[in-house]
Amino acid sequence: MSKLVSISLLTLTCLYGLLVAVAVLICLICGVSVIPALIGGLIVLVIQFIISPWLMDLTTKWLYKVDFNAEIPDYLVDFINKVCKEHNIKYPKIGIINDGNPNCYTYGRTKKDARIIVTRGIFDLLSENEVKAVIGHELGHIAHYDMVVMTVAQLIPIVFYAIYEACIDSSTDSDNNSNGIIAIIAYVLYVISQYIVLWLSRTREYFADSFSIDKTKNPNALAEALVKIGYGLTTAKEETVNEKEKPIKKRDVSSVKGLGIFDKNTSKMLVACSSCDGVSTSINKKAIKNAMKWEKWNYWAKWYEFNSTHPLISKRLEAISKRSKEFNQKPYIVFDLVKPESYADDFALELLLIFLPTVSLISAFVFFFLMLASEDYQTYKIGLAISGMLFVLFRYLLFRRKYKMSKFIPSTVEDLLSEVKVSSVTSIPCEVRGNIIGRGDAGYIFSEDFVIRDNTGIMLLDYNQPLWIINKIFAYFKAKTFIDKDIIIKGWYRRSPVPYIEIYQMQIEKNVKKVYTYIFKTIGLILLFAICVALLFI
Repeated sequence: MSKLVSISLLTLTCLYGLLVAVAVLICLICGVSVIPALIGGLIVLVIQFIISPWLMDLTTKWLYKVDFNAEIPDYLVDFINKVCKEHNIKYPKIGIINDGNPNCYTYGRTKKDARIIVTRGIFDLLSENEVKAVIGHELGHIAHYDMVVMTVAQLIPIVFYAIYEACIDSSTDSDNNSNGIIAIIAYVLYVISQYIVLWLSRTREYFADSFSIDKTKNPNALAEALVKIGYGLTTAKEETVNEKEKPIKKRDVSSVKGLGIFDKNTSKMLVACSSCDGVSTSINKKAIKNAMKWEKWNYWAKWYEFNSTHPLISKRLEAISKRSKEFNQKPYIVFDLVKPESYADDFALELLLIFLPTVSLISAFVFFFLMLASEDYQTYKIGLAISGMLFVLFRYLLFRRKYKMSKFIPSTVEDLLSEVKVSSVTSIPCEVRGNIIGRGDAGYIFSEDFVIRDNTGIMLLDYNQPLWIINKIFAYFKAKTFIDKDIIIKGWYRRSPVPYIEIYQMQIEKNVKKVYTYIFKTIGLILLFAICVALLFI
């Protein structure tokens, strides 16, 4: 705990030191005070701090159908009570989302005022020890005052951005170049401070893991939960009784108060699955190592982590495994696979495919404005047409890599997770058979995405029609009819860093539903190319 305090104080000192330095610089160069921006940012943050739990309560009740008159198993009530008493935390208000997609997150203001939200899937699909480990992690954030610390840290990027906007606006209204310089400095520091805040968040995740281990005395349970949470790997699928008929011991907790957590994205990390009867059966370690390969070897993993509030699951698993000996357990996982190649060439090609369309598009804009401003209309028109055709060509090459139309190969979740050469740019055409267990965003009435489960694991399904409004209409009126149905999915497997399949076709019995994004984008590229060719003859 003292190490966490030291890290937090040092980070906050650096952030606020940057702010003071910029304040002094502005005063010296412009003679303008940044106090208004600081006060404005502070007011916004305080208001958000005060009303956000209340707004979240309304949102979760309306959009997620959360039931705060909830009942949870006795073992979890006892565990939460024990941890709360040890750390002077007021017993959290519990909310339940009736969705089979296992999910858990917390929000609130302080240790005395917070909530824990869990889905039905947490109790259906995780063992008792794994549930306690996950809840212990969330309670760790509360015990460590993470919500308050991160609120204070997030003030700095807000103020830097306010300074940037103020200076950039004033620089356009006057001949004072110093305002423009200050705006650039403020924006650079805004970006830097954002990444410092993300780093602090990732660091505190490790300490929350350690807190859970200390409270449960079972690091391997947390590791097993993270494998199911982060990778979606499971044990073999088993038949269960109807959920309404499945008895579990429960206790009414509707009268208790709550606690919270700072990171709203935690819910997205807690997508998990285990043996259906809640009895933990160890997942095949070979499958876990294969799932870790992408994070260990693919260059995109480092970039995604750099922009994330959470560390890579593989890093957390290794950190947890180092503590196993303290509790007389074997290390949960030791990653000892040998990297067969560098994968740098694939990464470089993907970067090139992302970069080239942007370059050609900028070139097209340059030729367009030159064409409007110059008397040499014909020359610049040809340049515009060629740049446009190059843009379409590069977009097509990127499109073909994202939407490979070769045979959709029958696959399992475990098979797909072992793939290393995959990213948001590079896809693998696949066909997966399983059961829809819930929505992609558990319980959210406007979530058009799903979670599919086969005999080896679960995975997010991205339902993405060309128009946003079509997705939302489908989510509200149709998506619920797909829940608990056996389904055959054809689509493209990607990872960014969450593994998911973008749906091309869904089949339930003899009923087939297609997603038309691929066709829509294909037609769009053809029309754009035709326009560019037509420019040459106008």
